Amino acid sequence: MMNLTRPSHSILLILFFMLAINSTSALTKYNVLNFGAKPNGKTDSTKAFLMAWKAACASADSTIIYVPKGRYLLGSMAFQGGCKSPQIIFRIDGTLVAPQDYRVLGKSTDWLSFEGVNGVSILGGALDAKGPSLWACKASHSNCPSGATTLSFTNSKNIRIRSLLSLNSQMFHIVINGCENVNVQGVRIIAAGNSPNTDGIHVQLSKNVNIIKCSIKTGDDCISIGPGTKNLWIEQITCGPGHGISIGSLAKDLKEEGVQNVTVRNTIFLGTQNGLRIKSWARPSTGFVQGVRFMDSLMRNVQNPIVIDQNYCPHNLNCPNQVSGIKIKDIIYEGIRGTSSTEVAIKFDCSPKNPCTGIRLQNVNLSYLNKPAQSSCSNVRGKALNLVRPESCI
Repeated sequence: MMNLTRPSHSILLILFFMLAINSTSALTKYNVLNFGAKPNGKTDSTKAFLMAWKAACASADSTIIYVPKGRYLLGSMAFQGGCKSPQIIFRIDGTLVAPQDYRVLGKSTDWLSFEGVNGVSILGGALDAKGPSLWACKASHSNCPSGATTLSFTNSKNIRIRSLLSLNSQMFHIVINGCENVNVQGVRIIAAGNSPNTDGIHVQLSKNVNIIKCSIKTGDDCISIGPGTKNLWIEQITCGPGHGISIGSLAKDLKEEGVQNVTVRNTIFLGTQNGLRIKSWARPSTGFVQGVRFMDSLMRNVQNPIVIDQNYCPHNLNCPNQVSGIKIKDIIYEGIRGTSSTEVAIKFDCSPKNPCTGIRLQNVNLSYLNKPAQSSCSNVRGKALNLVRPESCI
């Protein structure tokens, strides 16, 4: 039997955050209104927020930056680390609003970025990035900026994001890059199903990350997992619309860190393009994917419920047409059930040079239009245990 116990790093991380939540009464508080922020949604409050951060960062005490109810117009902001304060909590009761003109944010990489911080929490609130006007620009094939990620943490430690709403991001909603000990819980993400490149939560080059009890509706991957991700726990996620939960795309670079020790359990996929996906470009790479557990997932009308695609090339444009160097091994699918909207419910399209190994299907039950679905296998080795429908082709 597989050990379904959450790993010790996850338990310690949750205990740490619980202690932090219970200690907020002892924090030194900074109200953004006292720094000149205006809750009318029209007056630029960027400077006021940065001043509040500067004051909290310089304090030797644990601090809270409080954002009262209202709408706060904000441009691109970078909150830099190197703080004296051991803990800074953003307590948001209002809505942070991006400029109406998408070009103001669109030329930036990020809207709200935290760089090199330690012990930062974001509790509550809403982030409205005003993305639809940029999406419309991209749909018209005009000369449009790439767009900004709504919220990013880079090279940071001991981060928590709780009960936050991210609405209509221009690009990715939340990015965790080069971080350690991150807890994302009770987050809601909303964007149109056809919004381009609006990944819900993207994790890369990070370790000890928990993503729990989140609802994600977007136009790209609900959760995307990039190179260098280690010890990632994903649980109780509802995804749809969107492109599912994806490891990759990988093999973007020749020298690439691997993805290992990932658990995805108790997830629901509603009308998504994919369910549980591993994807890599067909080109040489030193990367790998190993030690992944996909467990207890419910699929409802999902195009590709289970898929490994090592010939990934969206829209068939500029495809490398080589052989993927990504090594994929020790992947378990257990307790995956529901309905596929296409006949092939399980597709393993692995590299001929580096076949997928140690693939295990156990208690899988997927159907197509109330009849048996099909499996498709290329260059894959593994085994099927107990009930597996569609019939395994491994």
